[in-house]
Amino acid sequence: MGWLDEVHWNADGLVPAIAQEAESGAVLTQAWMNREALERTSTTGEVHYWSRSRGRLWRKGEQSGHVQRVREIRLDCDNDAILLVVEQAGGIACHTGRHRCFFQRLHDGAWEVVEPVLKDPRTIYGEQTGK
Repeated sequence: MGWLDEVHWNADGLVPAIAQEAESGAVLTQAWMNREALERTSTTGEVHYWSRSRGRLWRKGEQSGHVQRVREIRLDCDNDAILLVVEQAGGIACHTGRHRCFFQRLHDGAWEVVEPVLKDPRTIYGEQTGK
């Protein structure tokens, strides 16, 4: 697929992918995609990522049900970052049970949590919380 060849993959064969909520414009998360993840995302309409910690492909929401449905896939001007404009199922994108992963804000030299947990991760994932 020629369009995949235009992506500038890093030395590990990955590209950063930012998920943005279509309706609100909120940045939900940043994760990584390899070629297969981007291709599957394009063909299925549901976001797939590459988990560096697990060393495997995963579909967002495969365990939690918090699927990201694709509205648009965009490539930045340097061809080295992907923007996914998505509909976030269940209103939770973060494995911590929050709406988005960017829930900490720098204030007076320290990180403070500024967004609430919407659902206890143990309820979502069981005793082992996972991404």
